[in-house]
Amino acid sequence: MLASIIYIIISCIIIWRSSRGFEIASDYLGRKFPPGIKGATLNAIASSMPEFLTTIFFLFYLRDADGFSGGLGVTSGSALFNLLIIPALVVLILSSSGKRKSFELNKKVLLREGSMLLLSQLIFVSFLFSGELLGKHGLILLLVYLLYLGLLFIITRKRQTADPGFTMPQEYLNRRPLRGLLTLDMTAMVLNSKNITAARAWVLLGTSTLVMTFGTWLLVYATDLFGEITQIPLIFVAVVLSAAATSVPDTIISIKDARKGNYDDAVSNALGSNIFDIAFALGFPILLYNLIHGESMRLNHDLLAFTQEVWVFLLLATFLALAIMLIGKRFTRPKAYMMLGIYLLFLIFVATQVDETFTSVGKPIGEFLKNMADWIGNQLN
Repeated sequence: MLASIIYIIISCIIIWRSSRGFEIASDYLGRKFPPGIKGATLNAIASSMPEFLTTIFFLFYLRDADGFSGGLGVTSGSALFNLLIIPALVVLILSSSGKRKSFELNKKVLLREGSMLLLSQLIFVSFLFSGELLGKHGLILLLVYLLYLGLLFIITRKRQTADPGFTMPQEYLNRRPLRGLLTLDMTAMVLNSKNITAARAWVLLGTSTLVMTFGTWLLVYATDLFGEITQIPLIFVAVVLSAAATSVPDTIISIKDARKGNYDDAVSNALGSNIFDIAFALGFPILLYNLIHGESMRLNHDLLAFTQEVWVFLLLATFLALAIMLIGKRFTRPKAYMMLGIYLLFLIFVATQVDETFTSVGKPIGEFLKNMADWIGNQLN
């Protein structure tokens, strides 16, 4: 078990280090984007690559639908982490550093991202409760994401913004490739103390993706190994440990944006990442699996029941989190603590499924989610 934990820690470090290259490249490529758009597109896609790669590895490394349950666990767990933990951490870190105790969010950005997030979740939940995932389901999810990108493109074209320029962080101006290789510093390796350009920014994104690919493969291997050793089903490990590990880039980029005063990008990155995770990081593997194997994906009864309950929790948490952020003029520390409390309820619910010690606390949550899942299933069927 110790070896699997060490592997998970190493994979987190690799994902964390490679995410810095994503941040710098996306900052440069999105320097002309309106507030909230960069976070919802470039930042969200870049920082959500671990979830996408992890889902692919879970599906084709384990080569069956039960393996895909790991991908479902990572996606749902990461979505909850992004939705609840990242905005809360942003305001708590800023307030603890004395910069500001609260900040105002653009309600239009929240409504735009929140509406698309709820739409993608409702569509996927309807597919999940059908009992099997078909190729057409994956295609529909991909079309939803293309629709989302199209809407953002239209918004970008309508808003004429001045080029604010781009300032390269001073610490990277004199770093050499060898040091970058030893420290997994993708920026130093690619730029070699040269000025960043569009071409170099795309190369930096690609290089960071390759390094992150190895990190996510190691994470999948470690998650599977941990589950085998502890006899804990894969989805339970993935929904907490793997999900938190893949959310490292989202967290880092959002905190960096918030420290720069880009609060809309900080939050829209978290919400946009969830849209990418659900519509693309699940849609594409589902479609690919059906095309390659010519069969739909069916989870066994127990896995399906738990997965449905997790996604019901995610759906309810999304409504609550959006309400918390939309009510009132500012996002404050008390609101951050409320969102952390919702995530704590989720951890208690998952712990109840693994260890009877938490049954007295988590059983009511599980029963409520089961009843909600049964009600949704009856409505859809």
